[in-house]
Amino acid sequence: MAFTWRRKAVYSLQYKRKEGARGTMRNPENVLNSLQKHSNSKDYTYNRLYRNMFNRNLFLQAYQNIYSKQGNMTAGTDGKTIDAMSLERIDRIIETLTDESYKPQPARRIYIPKKNGKLRPLGIPTIDDKLVQEVVRMLLEAIYEDSFEEISHGFRPNRSCHTALRQIQNRFVRCKWYVEGDIKGFFDNIDHNIMINILRKRIKDERFINLIRKFLNAGYMEQQELHQSYSGTPQGGIISPILANIYLDQFDKYMTEYKKEFDLGNKRGYNNEYKKLAERRHSLVKSLSRSKNKEKKRNVTKTNSRIR
Repeated sequence: MAFTWRRKAVYSLQYKRKEGARGTMRNPENVLNSLQKHSNSKDYTYNRLYRNMFNRNLFLQAYQNIYSKQGNMTAGTDGKTIDAMSLERIDRIIETLTDESYKPQPARRIYIPKKNGKLRPLGIPTIDDKLVQEVVRMLLEAIYEDSFEEISHGFRPNRSCHTALRQIQNRFVRCKWYVEGDIKGFFDNIDHNIMINILRKRIKDERFINLIRKFLNAGYMEQQELHQSYSGTPQGGIISPILANIYLDQFDKYMTEYKKEFDLGNKRGYNNEYKKLAERRHSLVKSLSRSKNKEKKRNVTKTNSRIR
């Protein structure tokens, strides 16, 4: 009996050590809520983020988030799809993350048609990489979502083109002009070093930063040829939208501050010269309506045209 008890005690200790290496196995909702608490605090930094990559429960939540999406039945460069996922496979991924030997595979590049007839490049990561990216996405979203500007609507939960149009309808009541812009090939031209430096402002965990850098540098396969990626985030990658929002948030914050220089007072200021001419024109219009003399009407009309 004593021998049996000792064996059970040894097995229990080994199990605890193994689970300890994978993190505290906290509930994903509690983990994300804990991170989100400090999202609004500009000076708060996250120092122990990488340990969450050992949490099997987070990977199970990530799997639940992505398994039903049709694109996950499209194989990446490893030829595997999501239907081959298992707990053992997740544990193997976590082990490679624990010893930092995890290396993302190059995405498989395909092209999809755009409305204008051109083709848009789309990267298809392997399922293992998608799963890790989804965990990273959840962590980044918890950290940054509440710190984004109210004017931002792209790739955000419960936001879309419709919420952007509604905001324009409600707030741009007396707007006389606006500026429309488009960034050509934005996803393909994100500077990796700038991206990493932006992340380092809030994330003080180099292991987590290095994991994101690995994804940025993973490259892509096209026609059986490997292409290195020195800039950009591949369209189709799960973390690409959140990284794009983190990158562009710097621009949003700059424009929000720049706009304040023009938002002076509670109402539009008067131009004295314009006001005088407007009053003169109003007087001429009244005079024109009362006058019956054709010559006088003609002169008043000419003066009114000049003022206009």
